[in-house]
Amino acid sequence: MPNDTMKKIVSLAKRRGFIFQSSEIYGGLKACYDYGPLGVELKRNIKDAWWRDMVHRREDVVGLDCSIIMHPDVWKASGHLAGFSDPLVDCKNCKERFRADHAPRKDAGTETEYRENGKQDGKKLKGVVGKQGYVCPVCGGGDLSDERQFNLMFRTSLGSVDPMQEIAGAVEELAKLDAKGRRERLGEIIAKSAVYLRPETAQGMFVNFKNILDSSRMKPPFGIAQTGKSYRNEITTANLTFRTCEFEQMELEFFVEPGTDDEWYAYWRNARLEWYKKLGIREKNLRLRDHEQSELAHYAKACADVEYFFPFENESGEGEWGELEGIANRTDYDLKKHAEATGKDLSYFETETKKRYIPYVIEPAAGADRATLAFLCDAYDEEAIPDQKGEDAVRTVLRFHPRIAPIKAAVFPLVKKDGLPEKSREIMAALLDQGVNCFYDQSGAIGRRYRRMDEAGTPFCITVDAETNEQNTVTVRERDSMQQTRIGVNEVVEYIKEKVK
Repeated sequence: MPNDTMKKIVSLAKRRGFIFQSSEIYGGLKACYDYGPLGVELKRNIKDAWWRDMVHRREDVVGLDCSIIMHPDVWKASGHLAGFSDPLVDCKNCKERFRADHAPRKDAGTETEYRENGKQDGKKLKGVVGKQGYVCPVCGGGDLSDERQFNLMFRTSLGSVDPMQEIAGAVEELAKLDAKGRRERLGEIIAKSAVYLRPETAQGMFVNFKNILDSSRMKPPFGIAQTGKSYRNEITTANLTFRTCEFEQMELEFFVEPGTDDEWYAYWRNARLEWYKKLGIREKNLRLRDHEQSELAHYAKACADVEYFFPFENESGEGEWGELEGIANRTDYDLKKHAEATGKDLSYFETETKKRYIPYVIEPAAGADRATLAFLCDAYDEEAIPDQKGEDAVRTVLRFHPRIAPIKAAVFPLVKKDGLPEKSREIMAALLDQGVNCFYDQSGAIGRRYRRMDEAGTPFCITVDAETNEQNTVTVRERDSMQQTRIGVNEVVEYIKEKVK
């Protein structure tokens, strides 16, 4: 893809109502985005497709919807409070803050060139890569601050008493303490009411493991699925919705008997890659990347990422691979940790074999926002077609799979008379009654209306014309081929439903 593809996608996303900068009229808020009318439908369709395929079409998976705010001890047991932080670095040239482990690597002592203040028209500067062995990912400069830990969890307080009141009342006490003592005392005050916005949905499924066993009569191998919001105080934010502070996850925790975990890991590893292909992402833009041993989380026996080749702007101008989903063998780490912290028995007793064990967990964890961005990028296309004068014109089209397209069909009366608008409204009502999301448009030339729907990714356009009154038929135009088919008015609903299916 050309280097400006991402710019075109960002422009289209705003122009057509897919994604807006959050609080834009106030100057925007970094790493926060709002989904517009088309974007919310696209994301909802992706989540619905995930839920249907992961829950409704399986007998061994049930759903769950956990509270975003959980008991703070959950995060102590899981290790998030102690270790959920990243190394933070500031660039002294462009003032960008970024994660050290995500920075471009270069040998210490090598020369680097960059622009003053990170601006394209800034003065050219030269520097040397420091002992850290990396440079700023924004400007390429090597004049960086020391690394320091940055907590990724959002903290708030629960209860009617504001901890700031107690802090204000302890001013004199705090003034008598040294810096370390003040930090410790402040930590004690804040901890009394401190709670956290969840950084992942997984822990809610682990702490509800026994509840699910007791209430739904499930037994391993079985899964618990959940979609929902998570929050991380991200340091590095770029490339639209790829990395944001507030994001939505689609996660499955699949509990299996130890010894069968390798087989189930291989199953979910391949199944999740195929899911993206089935919904239309081109195979050349997808890959499975197995983690090296040094990359694995401390709790993981194995892990692989489903990655998509995004058209992100970078030095090579060719785009880059980015993670869509991780599939991990988490062993029995999580259930054991919560059992130790609570004293609750989170094992499973197999009555047939009289065997008791703590299940291993295979976790396919996908990001709904990243998936939405990947489907948007993959669907984007430009093609040259002749205009009315026979000259080449560029048609911008989003080639969404009909199952996830925000609008399934558009209905157009060819003219605003002869009863055609009324007939079009009848067809619209019939489609909406059957749950087919559709759009009505009677303004402008028919060609322009087609182009507008092409940019929205609508797979089918239904035109009501003079023959509709004479023969009770309409024209259905397909987005990708632009071929037109004549069908009866009474066939429209089933025709569109079957095509979408």
